[in-house]
Amino acid sequence: MTQRVAVVFGGRSGEHEVSVSSARNVIAALDRERWEVMPIGVSKAGEWLSPDETLANLQEGRAAFATGGAPLLTSAALASLATCDVVFPLVHGTNGEDGTMQGFFELAGLPYTGCGVASSAVGMDKALMKALFSEAGIPIPRYAVARSWEVANDGDAAAGFVEAQIGYPCFVKPANGGSSVGVTRAGSREDLRSAFAAAFAYDDKAVIEEAIMGQEVECSVLGNEAPEASPTGEIEPDREFYDYASKYDSTSTTKLHIPARITPEVQERVRAMAVRMYQAMGCEGYARVDFFVRDGRDVIANEINTIPGFTNISMYPKLWEAGGIGYSELLSRILDLALARHERRAQR
Repeated sequence: MTQRVAVVFGGRSGEHEVSVSSARNVIAALDRERWEVMPIGVSKAGEWLSPDETLANLQEGRAAFATGGAPLLTSAALASLATCDVVFPLVHGTNGEDGTMQGFFELAGLPYTGCGVASSAVGMDKALMKALFSEAGIPIPRYAVARSWEVANDGDAAAGFVEAQIGYPCFVKPANGGSSVGVTRAGSREDLRSAFAAAFAYDDKAVIEEAIMGQEVECSVLGNEAPEASPTGEIEPDREFYDYASKYDSTSTTKLHIPARITPEVQERVRAMAVRMYQAMGCEGYARVDFFVRDGRDVIANEINTIPGFTNISMYPKLWEAGGIGYSELLSRILDLALARHERRAQR
């Protein structure tokens, strides 16, 4: 007997197109002997499309859903959600990865894949996440936090604080965001001003980090009470850093190395730290954990992505494939973990 899966994707964030691409792959790969797929798109305006409207958009090959549907509480999508057995949210970024959508599913009593409300919220806010990792004794880059009004009131003071605490080069990021949207590398005070403007276009809070010179290494984690870590992977960007274009531009020459080009001993330390970070943040289901490896030996935590991409180039499924779990099987495991968590909570 099949179970009905609502795949929810799109949304109002700057990662809308990435979400649509992820959803196409997931919908195509789900095992139809186990799962009946019900696609639900969310437009860039935040309107929820019915499964029929969503399917029509997908069949037309649209990379983005600009309009259509209705506000959630008056949409046909709401009634459709009530008929599903489990939800697979693939809305990256704001209103999808930040705990808000997870909270809605909790209120509705719907099983859903991935992290819960608290870990999703912390995972979305880079400042909170770094504070949590620091408290847990996990090595992280030096960082500072700036608010848009602080910079607007006294930009020189804000710049001076960054120069004293972090120095150049540094990276400025929206605290809440993903796919490197709004992220800028700053090598001077003039760069820093521009970087603040870019970050504050997406969030009122920015995180400033020291630039770690080293390899960018990733690890996929899967599980609830007993999470497991995948083999490691390394990103070799085709430009100064792994920005949005380097990730998703069709002309990008960025290379992925699986396994990462690090020693077996460092690989095991990365995998162990990935599980440690996952558990420290209270993650469940699945997540991707990102690191820097400096001088081939020093492992430094970067961040956790609680709804990683499932596009053709996304590292999360590729790493598990290297670990012997195919795409379709991986999706079924993620859905089974969601149902198991829901059942466990129902027994309280």
